[in-house]
Amino acid sequence: MKIEQIYTNCLFQGSYMIESEGEIAVIDPLREPNIYIKKAKERNAKIKYIFETHIHADFVSGHLTLSKITNAPIIFGPNAELDYDCTIAGDLQEFKLGKIVLQVIHTPGHTLESSIILLKNEKNEKISIFTGDTLFLGDVGRPDLAQKSSELSQRDLAGMLFDSLRKKIMPLPDNLIVYPAHGAGSACGKNMMKETHDTLGNQKKVNYALREDMSKKEFVEEVLNGLESPPEYFPMNVKMNQTGYEDVTNIIKKSLNEINPIEFEKLIKKNDYLVLDVRNENDFVMGHIPKSIFIGLNGSFAPWVGTLIKNVNRPILLVAPLGKEKEAITRLSRVGFDNVIGYLKGGFDNWKQSQRDTDSIISLKVENLNKEGNQVFYDVRNKSESESGKLMNSKNIPLDFVQNKIGAFPKRDPFYVHCAGGYRSVIAISLLKFNGIHNAIDIKGGFAALKKSKFQVI
Repeated sequence: MKIEQIYTNCLFQGSYMIESEGEIAVIDPLREPNIYIKKAKERNAKIKYIFETHIHADFVSGHLTLSKITNAPIIFGPNAELDYDCTIAGDLQEFKLGKIVLQVIHTPGHTLESSIILLKNEKNEKISIFTGDTLFLGDVGRPDLAQKSSELSQRDLAGMLFDSLRKKIMPLPDNLIVYPAHGAGSACGKNMMKETHDTLGNQKKVNYALREDMSKKEFVEEVLNGLESPPEYFPMNVKMNQTGYEDVTNIIKKSLNEINPIEFEKLIKKNDYLVLDVRNENDFVMGHIPKSIFIGLNGSFAPWVGTLIKNVNRPILLVAPLGKEKEAITRLSRVGFDNVIGYLKGGFDNWKQSQRDTDSIISLKVENLNKEGNQVFYDVRNKSESESGKLMNSKNIPLDFVQNKIGAFPKRDPFYVHCAGGYRSVIAISLLKFNGIHNAIDIKGGFAALKKSKFQVI
């Protein structure tokens, strides 16, 4: 028996391959199937089952394409409503894989169909649980992401989640290994740990949601407290996972078009196209196409695209590092952005060499900032980051909300923008410039650099 976790840092997402006697089960696969096909071939094994712990909201799963290639059945837990053929397992239904057994345990709460997968070895001993978004390390799945197809409220779902944890998960042996679908950074929870697996016994000690002395009322209040609005792309991803989508290979093939600067400029002038620059933030600061939006591949690329690009159907023109065009298109497709028209041939250097208009951002090191006068600082970190330490008199507008609060930024006088290290601040300034505000100054190195300076931090 072999368990392999395939963790995608950009999405903070874990998928799994479980093998026994030449048979493989895949749990919560990425949209691109090649990684699973390749690994199965290397092991001379056959993919027998594809399990989905629930209908995902934060990424487009690869279950449909993988099933089409392998003929393996797609298995969901009870109550899953889908527009394609799949197996709807009953609560506690078992599936034999080689010498081991995978059991579907229905754990509604995050969504109505949410289930965990319990692995039992050939001796019928309980070994591990694949918990999807029901149980994270340090947290549980938020109960406000289910499709509004019933009369159930967030509080109703939170109550269901409490019961699922107490009746289905907590009675399981403490030595079980917990393999969740997400880790720290995901918008599917609030307080996730950076680790990607743990024992259930330790989670009972450190996870607030598994406290034995917690009442259902207390649980509901604590789970719902502090939840911010989910990213706007979540409902679109749910629909794609529920109704179907185009194979990612077709998306890549039709999107991987190189466009010379002359044609690129013509498309920009039509105003229907969005220029998305995915280079490093330092390169974008030094020069970029006017009104392009920066979201770099070196950060949490796909989730930020899904959060910040409001019109998911708007055609996208890519400016990418040379050789990274396919990667960008693939990672966009993971969150349902299948509308890339093409990429700038030769990258930004080719645009610049063709003597077309460019823009840039003023980015200053902390030691070059004027420490006197009435400087205005905007902190685009999230609220919890700002509350744990910030500049005196700085204004916190998290990156998620910059576009909704454009009117809160000065229109003429210079002001400074910072995040934790410099990635999000450049994204924020690109959004401000896109909306006609060009007087923002980036603080190079972000709050990490400010803390080491003589600026007053509280």
